[in-house]
Amino acid sequence: MVSARDTDASKLIEKTAEQLKEKIQMPEWALNVKTGMHKERPPEQSNWWQLRAASILRKVYVDGPVGVSRLRSFYGGRHRRGHKPPHFAKGSGKILRVILQDLEKQNLIKKMDKRKGRIITPEGQKFLDGIAKSIKA
Repeated sequence: MVSARDTDASKLIEKTAEQLKEKIQMPEWALNVKTGMHKERPPEQSNWWQLRAASILRKVYVDGPVGVSRLRSFYGGRHRRGHKPPHFAKGSGKILRVILQDLEKQNLIKKMDKRKGRIITPEGQKFLDGIAKSIKA
C-alpha cells in the first residue's frame, strides 16, 4: 500500500495544491504579505497559498501532532541584517494559523486535546494517500 510518506515530497505537494485549489481560497490580505521577517519580498507564485497549505498538510501527516510554533520554526530562515551577522528568524504565524483553520474547516486535520497541536484526520489521511497512489501509478 502506498502512503504519503513513501512518495516524493515535491510531487505530492504540487498535486495536493492542485486538489486544494477548489477547497481553499487565498484571503485578499495575503497578496501583499511576506511569509516571515527573514524574507524581503512577498511570494511571486500565484498559487503560493495552496502550495503552503499542501506543505502544511503533509507536515502534519508526517510529524503530527504539530503546532504553530513548530511550523513557524520549520518555515523560518536566515534573517540577513545588513552588516551584522545573520540570525535565524521564524516564519509568519498568522499565515500558518489561517491555513490550519482552513484545513480544519475542510475536516482534513483536527485539534488535539490539551493544546498539543493538530493531527491529521482519517479523511485527511485518505486524501493524501489517494494523491500518493495516483503519483505512483
